[in-house]
Amino acid sequence: MEVNILSTGVANVASVVAAFKRLNCKTKLISDAHAVTESPFLVLPGVGSFQSGMASLVDKGLVDALRVRISDGRPTLAICLGLQLLAEASEESPGVRGLSCIASTLTAFPNTVASPQFGWNWLSNENAPVLGDGGYVYYANSYRMTECPDGWGSGWTEYGGPFVGCLQKGAVVACQFHPELSGEYGSTILANWLNDERRATC
Repeated sequence: MEVNILSTGVANVASVVAAFKRLNCKTKLISDAHAVTESPFLVLPGVGSFQSGMASLVDKGLVDALRVRISDGRPTLAICLGLQLLAEASEESPGVRGLSCIASTLTAFPNTVASPQFGWNWLSNENAPVLGDGGYVYYANSYRMTECPDGWGSGWTEYGGPFVGCLQKGAVVACQFHPELSGEYGSTILANWLNDERRATC
């Protein structure tokens, strides 16, 4: 099984590569629109700001290819900033348009909690088959999505109020947490994403 990982220049992909190698997958780093379109499985990782992430996608000419791929429901996994880039906008970067695959705007955590959120937190599964029974996952985020968009399954975490930890629509999965850093449970989520039966139930 081959998993292609989008190299945007705003993510350290080494841990993502290692996670899929532990699942006996072949991995390849890609950075062009044709490869985005043709990848059997595609990972959109990301760290850093909403603005820098979108700027990288625009500069590499990847925006349209990603929008079409996600609209078509082809196997795509967005991680951390990757999930946020699927939204329309973020308070972090006013005036910057996201991929707009999801009707949502990201908001900052309230000042009642430390931000960024770094560390392990519980992820409950509402109706996202890849998440199984839920478990502890590793987060590193300052912004969050607080409503589940129509037509998506979701998993939720509590930190300064409930926020979306994961979204799933068939073969498209978006994780606010880092599954590649989330131990055995994270590996199970990745394996479920690669499994046709687990995707087909959503």
